[in-house]
Amino acid sequence: MPLHDVGYRAWQGARRGPWSAAAAIATTGIRLVWTSRWLRRAVLLAWSPALAFAASFFAFEQAIDEGRIASLQERAALGRNLDGIGLLGTILADTLGKPGQPDRAEPPRDREAETAATRRLVWSRLLLAFMRAPQAVLLAIVIGLVAPQLVSRDLRAKAWLVYFTRPVGKIHYIAGKIAVLGTVVAAVTVLPALALWLAGVLVSPSVWVIVETWDLPVRIVAASVVLAIPTVLLALAYSSLTAETRIASFAWFATWAACWIAHSSLTTADLVAADDSRATAVAAGSEDDEEWQPPRRRMNWLARAAGIDAGVDRWAWISPYHAVGVVQAWMFGVETRPRAVVPSAVALAIASLGSALVLAWRVAAPLRS
Repeated sequence: MPLHDVGYRAWQGARRGPWSAAAAIATTGIRLVWTSRWLRRAVLLAWSPALAFAASFFAFEQAIDEGRIASLQERAALGRNLDGIGLLGTILADTLGKPGQPDRAEPPRDREAETAATRRLVWSRLLLAFMRAPQAVLLAIVIGLVAPQLVSRDLRAKAWLVYFTRPVGKIHYIAGKIAVLGTVVAAVTVLPALALWLAGVLVSPSVWVIVETWDLPVRIVAASVVLAIPTVLLALAYSSLTAETRIASFAWFATWAACWIAHSSLTTADLVAADDSRATAVAAGSEDDEEWQPPRRRMNWLARAAGIDAGVDRWAWISPYHAVGVVQAWMFGVETRPRAVVPSAVALAIASLGSALVLAWRVAAPLRS
């Protein structure tokens, strides 16, 4: 019988490079996580708050088109809510009621410039509130459902025996897992926010509003990156520390809940102490009590999410949610004080770096054994 050569033959095709492995890991992971009904429902739910915010965009642009912006500014300056401005009339009232509004005798060119500046401020605060209030909370829930199984499932099934017997490095493996969560972040935060900006452009009286607000889409992407980097790395680090998905999921939600409670407790203690001091001063007759307000009113979560609260949240760095919100406010140009931004930015950078080191150490563990 003739003998045939059954040995290895040289590959005649073109090699795609090592990053094709990362792309394969990412596409496979996206297909697997998208099979979950809960994930599809959560992504659909993430788009629903945009309807309420779009109504505020529409009402505000209608007021500009009908020439009612000056009357709205007068009502807002008197501390009145803006009826007919959708569900977010409080945000618009506080924004339009800021000091320094133009006088009616100003020339039309200055009036148009002031209208453009007011539009930018209102749009920035609405987009910031949209990304902080509903989207950040929904994203934390979605990541808690998706991320814990990305690495822990590979550890439990010993999938690294397949991954690392091929020319797949730990960087490509981690990049593929990050791409999975990056797609989820884009579906929950980036795309709805960009759609909201586009809705504002469509309901505006002129297409030149694109020129006036061209940088807002860039700020949306930057704010989403600020939200994605620490959350994605932390979630993957938890997932790499255990082979049990339930433990990683519990650690993720426990971190957010514990940090939120700690921030709320410290902030409440500061407000109560400040109000006790103010009440004592008022009782002694050394201060006027006309501007005194109870702590509950000053802790308006929607006003803080929109960047309207003028106070500095000195405990924001303790909570990932609040720290991300402060940095996002800086991205939108709403918060410009370094003493408010720097502590939160440093805390997020330390958390991101620590999570990345833990993730790289755990992924490289099979290669060392």
